[in-house]
Amino acid sequence: MTDQESSGAEAMNSINDSNAKVVEEFRANHGAVGAAFEGALVLLLHTTGARSGRERVNPMMYLDEGGRIYVFASKGGADTSLDWFDNVVANPTVTFEIGSDTLLGNEVPVVGAERDRIYGVQVGRFPGFGEYQAKTSRVIPVVELVRSA
Repeated sequence: MTDQESSGAEAMNSINDSNAKVVEEFRANHGAVGAAFEGALVLLLHTTGARSGRERVNPMMYLDEGGRIYVFASKGGADTSLDWFDNVVANPTVTFEIGSDTLLGNEVPVVGAERDRIYGVQVGRFPGFGEYQAKTSRVIPVVELVRSA
């Protein structure tokens, strides 16, 4: 393993460790988490790895607008997409945890004017999302999580 690969693996382990702590806190507190997520709606998104086929669990902020659930692939304004987003594009059937409930559903990309409207609502609630969009040339994807019947 090269130094660069080792450094990348260490960074990934750090992210995984951080996510694991948030997941543990989420489950222990029925969806409530603190630190960077303090005051935000947070869910756990279970995806299937596009290449590995393995389950991945990612905590993320979401927007509940009239019972419709939206998540944002912001990656802090980076120019590359998030792994979870690539996973849901490849495998749109997902499971997500909200509070103590675990739901099965599908991801549906939100595009155009509706994407802009939903993203604007999130920016109004959490201005950092506006800063993320300003940092990147890509349009940050918005995904609706549609519950299965």
